[in-house]
Amino acid sequence: MDGYLGKKVKYDVINSYGVTLVPAQTILGHEHIKLLVKHDIDTYSIVILKEIEEEKTSCSQCVQQAVDLSRELIDSFRTSRKIPVMEIRKEILPSIRQVAENPDIFQLFETVKAKDDYTYQHNIGVGILSTLIGRWLNLGESELTLLSLAATLHDIGKVNVPLDILNKPGKLTNEEFALVKKHTIFGYEMLRDTTGLNSRIALVALQHHERNDGKGYPFGLKQEKIDYFGKIVAVADIFHAMSSKRPYHEPMPFYEIVSQMRQGIFGALDPNIVSVFLENIVKKMVGQNVVLTDGRVGEVVHLNPHNIETPLIKIKDEFLDLSILSDLHIKEISI
Repeated sequence: MDGYLGKKVKYDVINSYGVTLVPAQTILGHEHIKLLVKHDIDTYSIVILKEIEEEKTSCSQCVQQAVDLSRELIDSFRTSRKIPVMEIRKEILPSIRQVAENPDIFQLFETVKAKDDYTYQHNIGVGILSTLIGRWLNLGESELTLLSLAATLHDIGKVNVPLDILNKPGKLTNEEFALVKKHTIFGYEMLRDTTGLNSRIALVALQHHERNDGKGYPFGLKQEKIDYFGKIVAVADIFHAMSSKRPYHEPMPFYEIVSQMRQGIFGALDPNIVSVFLENIVKKMVGQNVVLTDGRVGEVVHLNPHNIETPLIKIKDEFLDLSILSDLHIKEISI
């Protein structure tokens, strides 16, 4: 809670009885912090006013620089056949760690979405999202650094898959899909043979498409046989892929991604990692403007404790409870 000291609240902070503890536009002092702690106010219900445009520009520039450098380094690998690990550690990882610290996660999500140059944007996006998840899972700094590098390199094996297959707008043939799936083995072999890399980094490349129920690839491993970092990267990989524009599909609406990840539509992911990831996202939605599936824009004002994915939305003087409006959903977060 001390991290909120000196920050200005955007909306009234109220307690469980509906009493306003801190009015909107108040700069939080020590007395306010004590009051909020006394009333057991969750930090996710406190929306801080910030210089949105300045943060958005800085975040976007940081991501784009990382993407450009990633493209340059991977293209150089095609001729040198040597993974530029030192350059990635020194020049790309600091940007990934910096962006992952952005407190406005919806701005972060929008910034890391791949919109055109999917292959390179995906590497950086998954690196950032994995780092964010790792922080939410309370990983130590050394583990977080290792995870960031592993996530950034998780798809390195795709350099051995022809670009016309990776960028094919239509459905892949069985032969083409079989080749794409081999990127996990290609990546493992490349990283395993790279001097100075922790062996877990190669395992992440090999296992990020494995699933807890044994229905993943390349080996159909189950639960405890899958490296924990591989499970984290799998969650980040799917969220980024589904929320991005790809040659064969448009970005999936927010509610569909959240719902399908909960249901295991993308495969049996680690339930604890999925739960921590999605609940941290949804709890940050209070105070956010959202676009509904009918095109209207409203503000999330309250979470439904029984189903936090269907909050109470305010549109002008109207309140919409999405938990009882089964045909209305959150299409996207408006930033």
